Amino acid sequence: MKYMLLLHEPDTDWTAVGQEELDKALAEHAEFVQYLAARGRPFSGEALRPSCTATTLRPKGDDIIVTDGPFVELKEHIGGFYVIEADTLDEAIEVAKHVPIGSGVEIRPIWDA
Repeated sequence: MKYMLLLHEPDTDWTAVGQEELDKALAEHAEFVQYLAARGRPFSGEALRPSCTATTLRPKGDDIIVTDGPFVELKEHIGGFYVIEADTLDEAIEVAKHVPIGSGVEIRPIWDA
């Protein structure tokens, strides 16, 4: 089964932080990618731009409203994700324990198409 690991973290624009902080964060994710590769399981992942770049669609009757931003009441937003393969939720949890954690990691099973 595939699981998405949603990485919640403060809404930091990584283009505005110092090179040392950026290098440290990227090194932590590189270690996690090496861990995944060593397991021999398929995975993918990406970093996301800050939440201020988001566009949200919401239903309103028969219409769809398009708004700028995520407009969620959180200090943290989804900053990135990995999609991993795991046989069980317990295995997905074990893998997720190796992710560099900002404010939290949410694990969600993905529906098979």
